[in-house]
Amino acid sequence: MSEYLPLAVGHMIGLGAVGSCLGVGFLASKYVEASARQPELMEPLQTKVFLLVGVLDGAFIIATGIGLWFATANPFRG
Repeated sequence: MSEYLPLAVGHMIGLGAVGSCLGVGFLASKYVEASARQPELMEPLQTKVFLLVGVLDGAFIIATGIGLWFATANPFRG
């Protein structure tokens, strides 16, 4: 069972990175689109965008930390 651990860790980190990058990209494109349509909402939306980018990156960093923890400590070793 532990021979699949590097594959699982790679998937945790890789898929987390892909998801985070896609989320930040879509969020940024929608922010630019919304601020082009209504420039007066640019500042209130900017704080929300930065908050959401932090949440998206936080999820990726947590997945990376758990993956590296499994890779080094290997709690599933028999």
